[in-house]
Amino acid sequence: MTASPRDELLPGTLDMLVLHSLALGTMHGYAIAQHIERLSADVLRVEQGSLYPALDRVQRKGWATSAWGQTPTKRRARYYTITDSGRAHLDAELARYDRVSLAIARVLRRA
Repeated sequence: MTASPRDELLPGTLDMLVLHSLALGTMHGYAIAQHIERLSADVLRVEQGSLYPALDRVQRKGWATSAWGQTPTKRRARYYTITDSGRAHLDAELARYDRVSLAIARVLRRA
């Protein structure tokens, strides 16, 4: 049986997916990537080369904070937490995403 191919994330959506994941609770980077892959039914793959720059970006913008902690397997990991500013930004991005998705569906006559 052949595995179905994974699709790449559309530009501009990774920060939104990271913040949405963190809105559920504090997570380390690998857990965020797994969460996105699992909820997308393994369609979206978040590579380390994209994830960690995105995590750095959301921290620099004040949308998340981080602190070192220990994983359940006793490994040292940086845990990320969404900030109030990050929640506000996520809400705005989700509204924008919904508006654009609906507009595209209208153009394609799928809505």
